[in-house]
Amino acid sequence: MDTPHALSRRALLAGAGAAAIGGSLALVAGESAAASTLAPATPAAAGGPSSKGRSRMRPTYHFSVPDNWKNDPQRPIYLDGEYHYYYLYNADYLEGGVGTSWRRATTRDHVEFRDRGEAIPKFSDANGDCWSGSLVVDDQNTAGYGAGAVIAIVTQAPEGRQAQYLWYSTDRGRSFRPGGTAPVLANPGTPDFRDPKVIWDADRDRWFMANAEGQTIGFYASGDLRSWTRVGEFVRTDLGLLECPDIFRMTADDGTSHWILGTSGNAKARGLPATYAYWTGRFDGASFVADRDEPEWLDYGFDFYGAVTYPNHDTAGAEDPTLRRVIGWANFWDYPHNTPTLATDGYNGDDMIVRDVRLKRGSDGYHLASAPTAALADHVTRTHSLGDVEVAGTRDLDLRESAYDLTCDIVWDAASAPTNVGLEICRAPGGGRHVATGAFLAGGFAYLNRRPTINPTGGETQTPIDPSAGHLSLRILVDRTSVEVFIGDGRAVHSHRVFPLEGDNRIRLFSHDGTSTFRGLTVKRLA
Repeated sequence: MDTPHALSRRALLAGAGAAAIGGSLALVAGESAAASTLAPATPAAAGGPSSKGRSRMRPTYHFSVPDNWKNDPQRPIYLDGEYHYYYLYNADYLEGGVGTSWRRATTRDHVEFRDRGEAIPKFSDANGDCWSGSLVVDDQNTAGYGAGAVIAIVTQAPEGRQAQYLWYSTDRGRSFRPGGTAPVLANPGTPDFRDPKVIWDADRDRWFMANAEGQTIGFYASGDLRSWTRVGEFVRTDLGLLECPDIFRMTADDGTSHWILGTSGNAKARGLPATYAYWTGRFDGASFVADRDEPEWLDYGFDFYGAVTYPNHDTAGAEDPTLRRVIGWANFWDYPHNTPTLATDGYNGDDMIVRDVRLKRGSDGYHLASAPTAALADHVTRTHSLGDVEVAGTRDLDLRESAYDLTCDIVWDAASAPTNVGLEICRAPGGGRHVATGAFLAGGFAYLNRRPTINPTGGETQTPIDPSAGHLSLRILVDRTSVEVFIGDGRAVHSHRVFPLEGDNRIRLFSHDGTSTFRGLTVKRLA
């Protein structure tokens, strides 16, 4: 992915760093500086300028770039017992430089990442910098670079013409070389022609590619990763520009197997998200037939873009068809440079938490259910078990936390339901600044509202609930500059960027116009 209008987005990167720093200073000026450092559990961020001193806004348990800039995640691959995560990185961002390299980090638990430096430097060949793409491990040596070579099919745009190029690695993904100067998939004349996603199609013993082409996802097949034949397409004209396509197969909780087609889309014009849209359906190697017309969304918030999914592997390296993971960029192109971390920590680029994703059967078909990745439990440093807390009006918790995992089940009498129940998190000592989440029962929706705190654009996101059910399960992740709310089984998630000040670490419970009980209320500090 680069941009709905590639040249304009690339131009945004030029000179934007310095301007954004100047604009962000006003957000943090005059705040006291309580000492803090980067947590040992986030070594991927340990190479940045702020890691040598104090860190004011860098997340504690989410992935963040060491310095300068990151945007698109690239689908991680599994090699030698660990996952290799690549992402687009610009080392010259703060100086106003343009272009992206591919930087690599490794992880074994999807929470703790270790920075490994650049794998494809910027402008490594005459075709320009490398944009988004995908990697595969070529175990059968179909491309001719040796069994086990890592092959990356990436977008480059010499003279502004987007096409797909092959890069290869023979050192287990540490560095890459171009596999020639000509594209392996040339542009037929389409302005937007990028973000190839390559998978092994075991049913037909060949490679398959989904490629973003404006409002079309083009389908291609290949036997050697070098020559591709168009075999079909998927067209969607009501989700804006389609980017970062994704296709995979999963086994649902009822034992049935299904294909999922995903893409980053922008449906704001229809009052829908601009995150990761997906459909369950059938795939025959050339066409995808969706089970229903309207997509589901992995996230209903403002900041979960360019997301990629990847399979889970057991200790022997075999894939588990019932579990997949997903990581998404914690930002959006409406405000890519609007973050005070530029001033406080010298970088711009975080991801939302890696999620464990499972396919579930519901009353209306199949859907993906998300949860924070299981290993997050290994990074808990303190647990506040508050039990069942009854609230009529408001109740402030005697806690001061800025990076935590909160869980509860809010219960009410459906016959006399309150109008509004939930929590104020990232709450200022005086209460003016906060983020609100919960359920507006009078309107029948759950929500996450970042308007009352410092944020990129303001706004509230909503998803429908049934007030007559009498309960709502919430899991809330807070980490300095982000809030993620998982509702129910995780079919609906809301992810927002927020910029609370350093002392905005209070929590308030509320139940307006009625009584509610926050059952099993637990707050786990994370590091």
